[in-house]
Amino acid sequence: MKPATIIFPMKSLVNAALSAALVLAGSLATAGTVLDRIKERGKIVIAHRESSVPFSYVVDRKPMGYAVDLCLRVAEAVRKNLQLKALPVEYLLVTPADRIAAVVEGRADMECGSTTNNAERRKKVAFTVPHYITGARFMVRADSSIDSLAGFEGKKLVSTKGTTPLTAIAAANRERLLRIQILEAPDHARAREMVELGEVDGFAMDDVLLFGLIAGSADPSKLKVVGKFLTIEPLSIMLPKDDPAFKRIVDDEMKRLIASHDAHAIFESWFMRPIPPRNTALNLPMNYLLKDFWKYPTDRVPE
Repeated sequence: MKPATIIFPMKSLVNAALSAALVLAGSLATAGTVLDRIKERGKIVIAHRESSVPFSYVVDRKPMGYAVDLCLRVAEAVRKNLQLKALPVEYLLVTPADRIAAVVEGRADMECGSTTNNAERRKKVAFTVPHYITGARFMVRADSSIDSLAGFEGKKLVSTKGTTPLTAIAAANRERLLRIQILEAPDHARAREMVELGEVDGFAMDDVLLFGLIAGSADPSKLKVVGKFLTIEPLSIMLPKDDPAFKRIVDDEMKRLIASHDAHAIFESWFMRPIPPRNTALNLPMNYLLKDFWKYPTDRVPE
């Protein structure tokens, strides 16, 4: 007996071929580069923070800050590279807990805030040249006698969820047997509030962010920053990993901004002059760490 011959209608074959093509096209789109995605969307998506003063924060629903300004210059460099007449910017609000996922999943083309470039994060994302180098210190109430990590022994210390200072104080607490009760806040603003209300004895975070939060508080005289650097934090714009073409544009623009001193002017406008919302100045000159690093700018940072 001859095996039965199965005849597929032509319409079914055409539909199957179209379905396969759509699946393949979807796969190719997913595997496309960041530049492909930007061209397809017709816009560039910048992830920003809500309360990382002066790097990336929101005033009257408008994202602003030092890192945001740098990213807008990068976005213009991308527009020129793609030879587009215009490239609208769309903003995406992220938190310390979900900022990496936003970049990894492609919801944002870059994250412009106060994110530390370290080896652990580089397993998932990439970074460009640092725009600031800082270190973790402590915010306490002005009447507090605490002036170091050891001063928090047996007390309460908060840090923001998903940040490197949180990891650092947890490790130091274990190693030194300080019996510090470490709490996590969802964002920097809430952590500052916990200090102000006496819910905790201090807040561990990058000192430049602490100064910014104090400047933006209702009464800056009630808070102060204390202690030596617990960590060294190179802060950088965060990018998708394994996309050399996009990264090259960002790196080149950052290096151009530094070489031309445009980056220095942007720095001055956010760290030395009055800034929103209270129009008070942080009066934080560029520290020696960043000055030295910008002499030979690179995305490679000391561990």
